[in-house]
Amino acid sequence: MGEKKKLVLVGNGMAGVRTIEHVLKLTPDAYEITVFGAEPYPNYNRIMLSSVLAGGSDMKDIVINDWGWYEENRIKLYTGDAVVKIDAGKRKVVSKSGVTAEYDALILATGSNPFILPLPGADKEGVIGFRDIKDCNLMMEASKKYKKAAVIGGGLLGLEAARGLLHLGMDVSVVHLNAYLMERQLDEPAAKMLQRELEAQGMQFLMEKQTAGIRGNRRVTGLDFADGTSLEADLVVMAVGIKPNVELAKASGLNVNRGIVVDDYLETSVPGIYAVGECAEHRGIAYGLVAPLYEQGSVLAKRLAGVETAGYAGSVTSTKLKVSGVDVFSAGYFMESPETRSLKIQDELDGTYKKIVLQGDRLVGAVLFGDTSDGTSLFSLIKSREPVAGKEKELLLGFPAGSSGASSPAAKLAAMANDEIICGCNGVSKGAIIDAIHDGCNTVGAIKACTKASGSCGGCKPLVEGLLELYGDGSVGEPVKEGICGCTSLSRDEIVESIKAMSLKNVKEVMNVLDWREPEGCSKCRPALNYYLGMLWPAEYRDEKESRFANERFHANIQKDGTYSVVPRIYGGVTSPGDLKRIAAVAEKYDVPMVKFTGGQRIDLLGVKKEDLPKVWEELDMPSGHAYGKALRTVKTCVGSTFCRFGTQDSISMGIRMEKAFERLNTPGKVKLAVSGCPRNCAEATIKDFGVIAIDGGWELHVGGNGGVKVRATDLLCTVKTEDEVMEWSAAFLQYYREQASWNERTAQWIERVGLDSIKAVLNNAEERRALAGRIDEALAGTTDPWKEIIHNEELRKNFEPLSSAQPVNG
Repeated sequence: MGEKKKLVLVGNGMAGVRTIEHVLKLTPDAYEITVFGAEPYPNYNRIMLSSVLAGGSDMKDIVINDWGWYEENRIKLYTGDAVVKIDAGKRKVVSKSGVTAEYDALILATGSNPFILPLPGADKEGVIGFRDIKDCNLMMEASKKYKKAAVIGGGLLGLEAARGLLHLGMDVSVVHLNAYLMERQLDEPAAKMLQRELEAQGMQFLMEKQTAGIRGNRRVTGLDFADGTSLEADLVVMAVGIKPNVELAKASGLNVNRGIVVDDYLETSVPGIYAVGECAEHRGIAYGLVAPLYEQGSVLAKRLAGVETAGYAGSVTSTKLKVSGVDVFSAGYFMESPETRSLKIQDELDGTYKKIVLQGDRLVGAVLFGDTSDGTSLFSLIKSREPVAGKEKELLLGFPAGSSGASSPAAKLAAMANDEIICGCNGVSKGAIIDAIHDGCNTVGAIKACTKASGSCGGCKPLVEGLLELYGDGSVGEPVKEGICGCTSLSRDEIVESIKAMSLKNVKEVMNVLDWREPEGCSKCRPALNYYLGMLWPAEYRDEKESRFANERFHANIQKDGTYSVVPRIYGGVTSPGDLKRIAAVAEKYDVPMVKFTGGQRIDLLGVKKEDLPKVWEELDMPSGHAYGKALRTVKTCVGSTFCRFGTQDSISMGIRMEKAFERLNTPGKVKLAVSGCPRNCAEATIKDFGVIAIDGGWELHVGGNGGVKVRATDLLCTVKTEDEVMEWSAAFLQYYREQASWNERTAQWIERVGLDSIKAVLNNAEERRALAGRIDEALAGTTDPWKEIIHNEELRKNFEPLSSAQPVNG
């Protein structure tokens, strides 16, 4: 083999690195590859930055190719070092730090920059774009000090930024020049439905507002509008569009319009120099969505590898909004014109809207809101330009499952071309997923590990599952065994047994020893491992806060507007005038907007600001009710024999005794208890995880109830005579549940899975029952209320994690 050619990539983003990935697959040994990136990070998924802001992902979750990938592929990588000069005559580039690299082929993938409106005051501190990790960090830092955010631009990027800022606890107003949102992707009816949904989440909108200037001295304090009105703001995010980053190309003499002009093979006006991604302009269009950029990369890679290929002919685009709780899809040319006709269906009750646009006998555009399940099929028809005459009603009303032709979900998937993109976030095609299945990846988790499909926003998971059903039969090898998540094939029992057998004592050690596919784990396995380790080694294991869910780390429940719900513990639902006065004083001092009695006989302070949480807990000076935790939540009681003429036992004192005994107990799922003073069951003990009902001369003990989405009545465990027996049996039951249930499995699910008889067989053994009760005492020994530790430890309080920029495992 002759000497390798030199390939240089300027820009370490999604489009450029995807091109390099294709080149390596087509001709792994043809090029010596050098990559320059302006940011100090490996290749990451820029379109998932909104998920990082919204708490659904951590920074490490959005890395597409980590540092090891560059090493494995012998790629020379320079990060934080932008190229500043191209010498086309000598075929070399020079970086900011002075690094020189020669090339035979040069790819410019310099991306784009956020467009900052040239307004008076636009250079003030607190005015930013939303384009990269640095912008994310600035928003997260600002949310700790400031409360009012304004997002200029009600397009796709602006709404994603606004939802992320809401999650960070800021008061967010979206300023938009047009009469309705996302006018480039949605028609007016869908946009109005979207606005109502986002308003319900806490977002505020100022429509048809033109910003005239930005107020403030050094830092922004507000916006002034052309109509004479104004808005207070401590942070301004401009999301009014992007502009291709063409400065390097222009300075190097390349032909530049809005973007770097390229031909159908992505070559610029200078031979040997190519451009791909948002910086490139093809046939007058510069694309800003990921799928066209990946299509460009595929054509360019084949060109560089010497593989015959048709040129890039442009792309029909589709859009999905990545905002929690909102499903929006649009594709093609969806606005009416004299040459088109449209069909629409709108259901205000279910909050769904669907519009298809036809030109002649072909589908040319679609808008979906609320139910986007037909989006992929419609987009496929738009791109294929297949005649749809006679099928218009079917397209509008949906593809009925089981009908003939391409109407069933399986048939639609089978009819897709292999180059159809299934995972838009990571640019994974149907063909790539089929290849992975035939290589032995027979679970969603395995396909995610092999191809990255479903590894970002998760929206394509149903399609991946459908492809598995179609192509993952016995002919493609033994299925990969499903574990507790996609990071491992091990079950809960196998993991717990391995931890015990090998005396593994921390999460990282478990993942390393047990060969986790993902070395950092995920939001499913990390909390589970944290729980199993704490359950097995109560005296030794130090709880790993970073592996807990967001609410548990904040010690409060986050609400839809980014504020928090604080619930102090009220034992058995019994309080005192002193405690009520303290709660009222705190609520008044910190302007708590709502004080509500909960269904569990407690008081909930709703709308507490994040920065007020430590002081609120300190001044309440009451234990946490763990309303956020997988732990004992409440012990509901009726007044029993203390006051009620029907009461046969003192249910209040029994309930308080149980709550004080088991508070702070970590469990696989949340646990609710109740004690009723007579069979009238006013405390609803028969829909609780553990219910106690007083009868003449004793107590009935009930287990496995659930009053939630799937209501389940309890099963009778046994009848006992004394309060001490109630305590022993309840302790034994709860500990057995702790030791045997899977993470996130409620008692109702656990009992249905293992059967009540198997639980009775263990607890009826007096020796085993007492041993279980002893182990629960060991688990509780030394535990303290989480806020006590913070209040009395200045260093811990200063570094309290929920008030830092660390992101939750699961928002």
